[in-house]
Amino acid sequence: MSEMTKKPTHYRLISTLRAIGPYLRESQSNEGYYMFDCLSVCVNDKKSPEEREFWGWWLELELSEQGFLAKYHSGKYDSAGDWQGDSIPKKAVAEVNRTQDDFHNKLTATLKERFDIDVELHKESVEFV
Repeated sequence: MSEMTKKPTHYRLISTLRAIGPYLRESQSNEGYYMFDCLSVCVNDKKSPEEREFWGWWLELELSEQGFLAKYHSGKYDSAGDWQGDSIPKKAVAEVNRTQDDFHNKLTATLKERFDIDVELHKESVEFV
């Protein structure tokens, strides 16, 4: 096994996951568990920035014996900074799907290329909306 494909440390994973994009919630992640989210579509851009809510997705990525299990959720990021599992309106679905799909492709390719780790969707993962 090459140096690059050895089981990565938490810090190497954090560094790699951070480089994928602005999605990693580092403060909510710990060894073996990584939290991501994406604020895809603003609910009402007429509100002041600190009061805005967004349609999007979040991901709980957990390390398992076989690789990573990805559990996606979708909904609304509210003005209090919490995710709600609300149904996404039709006008926002395409953009939420696009950002989730783009991220998932980057995530799986990066982990496979860098560490030879596979990502499998968790059985309770929300399919793309």
